Amino acid sequence: MTRAVNETERMVVVRVFDAPRELVWKAWTDPKYVMQWWGPKGFTAPVCKIDFRVGGKFLCCMQSPDGQQFWNAGEYHEIIPQEKIVSSMYFADAGGNKVEPEHYGIEHEAIEGAYDVTLFEDLGNGQTKLTFIGNESMEEAKKTGQLEGWSQILDKVAELVSVLAQAE
Repeated sequence: MTRAVNETERMVVVRVFDAPRELVWKAWTDPKYVMQWWGPKGFTAPVCKIDFRVGGKFLCCMQSPDGQQFWNAGEYHEIIPQEKIVSSMYFADAGGNKVEPEHYGIEHEAIEGAYDVTLFEDLGNGQTKLTFIGNESMEEAKKTGQLEGWSQILDKVAELVSVLAQAE
């Protein structure tokens, strides 16, 4: 379901990482790393395909601890390397075809015409601020668990970039 909403009502999740922007960007865009954080705590990502270019598509599967699979797909609309990604994201089947959230028993009210926006800001001193602006209202995100889910996802990204930073 979609509805119109004031832009300032959108779900926003911010995280500061103790890692350089290039590393956070790589963790966010390389499918081998995305598979390590896609989905909330306890979920795995057995499949992640990314054609990372404007007009390119992605398809990722998150699997719950009990084995249930949820597929997400989308398209990249704007990419400014190491600064900004604008993409659509929707629930899908394993073939990448759009399905309604109810297909998975999920309530999700997307904002009509809204894209997800991910911003990467170099804070200096080896720190990066990531801002994720979702395609739903903050009110809906709190009610449906999306806000908590994205917070858990960013926890997983933080763990990954910490490991990657130590390896460099």
